Amino acid sequence: MGELDWPFIGTEALADGRVTRRTLRSRHEMIYRNVYLPKGCQLTPITRGVAAWLWSGREATIAGLSAAALHGSKWIDSQLPAELNRAEACDVDAVLIHREKLLDDEICLVRGMPVTTPARTAFDLGRRKGLMTAIIRLDALANATDLKPTHIEVLIDNHRGLRGLVQLRRAVELMDGGAESPQETRTRFLLVDAGLPKPETQIVVRDAFGYPFARIDMGYEEWKVGVEFDGQQHWTDPIRRTADIDRQAELGALGWRMVHVSSDLLRWRPGVVVARTCSALEAAGCTWLAECGIDARFLRRRVA
Repeated sequence: MGELDWPFIGTEALADGRVTRRTLRSRHEMIYRNVYLPKGCQLTPITRGVAAWLWSGREATIAGLSAAALHGSKWIDSQLPAELNRAEACDVDAVLIHREKLLDDEICLVRGMPVTTPARTAFDLGRRKGLMTAIIRLDALANATDLKPTHIEVLIDNHRGLRGLVQLRRAVELMDGGAESPQETRTRFLLVDAGLPKPETQIVVRDAFGYPFARIDMGYEEWKVGVEFDGQQHWTDPIRRTADIDRQAELGALGWRMVHVSSDLLRWRPGVVVARTCSALEAAGCTWLAECGIDARFLRRRVA
């Protein structure tokens, strides 16, 4: 990479005169054998992946969550191991080695390093156990890139018979790059899993003069029903809270019915979220609600 705030190979830096043996030991931390990072620099999913690639002798392809991070995905735990794809097996702490065959068009260069393409990265992450986690990761990757479901479907056709394709197909069906947080993904999945149609995401609302003044997390624009996840800042930041109150008044004046979701509701009372959404759709005169086959557990919890 060339910058000393990035991981670098110790012997190369010594040969170039960028560090001395004393400063290499005193001012830098060894991440992997012969790979260093300046002390005080945070080890992120990106720099961990770069360090692992340097450790491989620049002979591996960055894959999995490390590839997702380099493509711009957010919400990746920095404590998770780096991931590489290479033919040679090796047991090393904090590096997860994959040995899957990659086609030429499944690798691209990011900052001069070979990285699995967004489609191949999604193909790998979406097959890992746990549908909800898979959807969150695909949403994050789609949000950061121009990844579309069709891009992943091509790989599914090219790699028939691999483990995890059933889950991957379902994750691709449910993915949406409009999600801007894992909680938004979980909220959308809750609605779909209950039987409601997949909501639209990031709905732009214009005022009476045609000016876009609000963007709703998700909802059903035809019926002016919006669903939003309100993070902690919506409740603890006075400035944000005041802006939210004004925004809600404007949305209400334009005929929007809003369902607000908190972490508590999503985790402990998901039925309330579905019930409130159904009630809002019913009040809006939604014509297809009765045909959705909503789970009776949710309909019994109608909450205004």
